[in-house]
Amino acid sequence: MNLDDFHNMLESNAANPAAGIDPDLFLRCVHCGLCTSSCPTFSELGDENDGPRGRIQLMRSVADGRCGLTDRVRRHLDVCLDCRACETACPSGVEYGRLIEPFRLAMKQADPRSEQQYDWFREIILFQLFPYADRMRRLLGPVRLAQRLGLFGLAERMGLLKLIPGRLGRMVPLLPLPVKPGPRLPRFLPAAGRKRARVAFFVGCVADAMFRPTHWATLHVLQQNGCDVFVPPEQGCCGAIHFHAGDSRGARRMADANLVAFELDRYDAIVVNHGGCGAMLKEYGLHWRDGLQPHRAKFASKVKDINEFLDELGPIPPTGRINAVATYHDACHLAHAQKITAAPRRLLSMIPGLELRDLPESAICCGSAGTYNLNEAEMSDRLARRKIDNILSTGVQIVLASNAGCLLQIQREVRQRKLPLLVMHPMDLLELSYREQQPTLPVGYASA
Repeated sequence: MNLDDFHNMLESNAANPAAGIDPDLFLRCVHCGLCTSSCPTFSELGDENDGPRGRIQLMRSVADGRCGLTDRVRRHLDVCLDCRACETACPSGVEYGRLIEPFRLAMKQADPRSEQQYDWFREIILFQLFPYADRMRRLLGPVRLAQRLGLFGLAERMGLLKLIPGRLGRMVPLLPLPVKPGPRLPRFLPAAGRKRARVAFFVGCVADAMFRPTHWATLHVLQQNGCDVFVPPEQGCCGAIHFHAGDSRGARRMADANLVAFELDRYDAIVVNHGGCGAMLKEYGLHWRDGLQPHRAKFASKVKDINEFLDELGPIPPTGRINAVATYHDACHLAHAQKITAAPRRLLSMIPGLELRDLPESAICCGSAGTYNLNEAEMSDRLARRKIDNILSTGVQIVLASNAGCLLQIQREVRQRKLPLLVMHPMDLLELSYREQQPTLPVGYASA
């Protein structure tokens, strides 16, 4: 099949999972294989079909009719983490995420079995609970009480949590230890000192339910750097949960609600502090082809990760000394989807007294990958163990990551192994330095 035939075939066959994908995206792959060593699933399984090059070939084979969309093919595509490390490694600029994401979305929507089988976890937990922070907080109230009374920890030590079946059983151990969430975020916080920028802050859903103290830390850091901060009250989930679970329509509803919530011309930037949310927001203009696409693209152009934004603004150095040794894990959708790796390290290097050590395989996924750790238990656990072993090899006291999923995944492993490691978002540590306060290091370590 020549290139023109391939273009025509995709454009003419609406039932093909690749029909909505620009054919040129497929054709950029020259099959050099330089991506394979960066792929977590290929590294673990050693199967060409479980690497980026093999998956692209599978998708093309389905697209041009040389291969049927069998259960085996689906499995090779489903086990992909969509971490996009292959994009960083690719010398040809293949945008793998723009291939695998719409292909899997179309694949799930076209699967007749999905209409016959009701997936309660997907419909209730993923779609009706996770995207709504207030619902999560209310549901977690009794769990938080049990944690504070020590009942949750007792059940965990006795192995009772392992009796919870399926994905629900996978979800429960990911709950972080209870901390005071603090009050609701205000609609506005003024800059401290000379005003340098005017920004809106994206709150999100799981991030606000689980990591509101990190949100407060981020707001304070923005204030210290001369930013007026607005928190639009009508904003909601970025839509990533729906999109990656195969519900493009639900994701679009959430994206469009955010278009209404943010008055784009009022802000220099829309700042987000979790990599997964940021990647989704930055790609609003790519996912849906309709009359709102230009507005979504304008919205996306305003989005900045907090590390990226401060680095470009020119951060005001904090003065509080933090005598500790730390390492930084690259969240996949920050490092690979957004190409932001140096900025967090530059910000952390400003903290007086902090020793920042390199993490081996920092760019390899920790196994969280959104809801991947709920759906693909075996591979997720393998990657989590690999990540923790690399962290332990550095001999650090603090592990830093800029994404909610990574923080939850790494914290779970740390608790289960009873390791003396403090897991934090970079903004949590940076705010402590601005406040001239010390982190509470785990028992077993003395100050450096």
